[in-house]
Amino acid sequence: MADLENIKKEYETVIEKLSDPELSSNWESFEKLSKQKGRLEKVINKENELKELQNRIQENKLIISGKEDSELMSLAESELMSLSNNEKKIKEELKKLVESLDEDSEEKPESILLEIREGTGGEEAGLFAADLFNMYSKYAQNNGWKTRLLDSSTTGLGGYKEIIFEVDGKDVFDKMIYEGGVHRVQRIPETEKNGRIHTSTATVAVLPKPKKSQLKINPADLRIDYYHSSGAGGQNVNKRETAVRITHLPTGLAVASQTQRHMLENKENAMAILEAKLIKKQQDEEDKNFSGKRKSQIGTAERSEKIRTYNFPQDRVTDHRIKKNWHNIAKIMEGDLSQIFEDLKSAQKELES
Repeated sequence: MADLENIKKEYETVIEKLSDPELSSNWESFEKLSKQKGRLEKVINKENELKELQNRIQENKLIISGKEDSELMSLAESELMSLSNNEKKIKEELKKLVESLDEDSEEKPESILLEIREGTGGEEAGLFAADLFNMYSKYAQNNGWKTRLLDSSTTGLGGYKEIIFEVDGKDVFDKMIYEGGVHRVQRIPETEKNGRIHTSTATVAVLPKPKKSQLKINPADLRIDYYHSSGAGGQNVNKRETAVRITHLPTGLAVASQTQRHMLENKENAMAILEAKLIKKQQDEEDKNFSGKRKSQIGTAERSEKIRTYNFPQDRVTDHRIKKNWHNIAKIMEGDLSQIFEDLKSAQKELES
């Protein structure tokens, strides 16, 4: 197979690069090449397994065609049937491994920034934004992912006008990519005396966290302002200008952070948010050059597109992109999102096939 020959050549090249003594001083390149070596080895080992099996199949066919020993022929025929079934299975596994190399070759971030904002619906929208934050935080905890709050702005009733937090862990981008867009909730608010169902929304943006080498920002392009924090931290924070706002002058993008007690930490958080938003802006502009690309992908909804409804009275969550419902909304809001994510991924694969 031509593809497998190319894979073997690529593997030899990777081994050669890994043997370079100078590579030890570049940890990022070493880690990348090591992962690539592991992926290629899986394919090569699977091909070797297939070859060994095919050799055994050929040996059994020779025994059967020789017609020298009837008992041996019977054993060979029985084994040949089992080996043939295994051959089909291993061929399919090998095909999937080769196909997965293309997917794995795309660098997928292990960290993302999730930005949740209240939408329409007044205070109820802010409370729903807080519910979404709680839902994703618990899902992250269930997956062993780490979360870090970067910025937040609260409402009077304990909701969020906006909250931005970092999520770090294995497969985080693959699972969370489908969450960007408008989330709508239908329920009876605690403040509603007449029992009327209220509809409100919150928006979610999934921002891949760029690597250090991915984006270069000219310090001259930044305006940095410091001000008194109005968030968590108490009186100690409010006595000093610890909150930070950074404006990227060429694009006009402005971000802020005020969740930490120290100015430097808030500045680092604000820079992380700005870098992620700049990368997302670049990606969005690239997508526009390929008309129809966004429409064929579930995971690239615009912020204005309604993707999901959480209907509490009917105990139902509906994803409008794949027209599918799930029940037990209380469990879902406690972070049980696995089935939803699996169904979205399956639908995406169907679109791509």
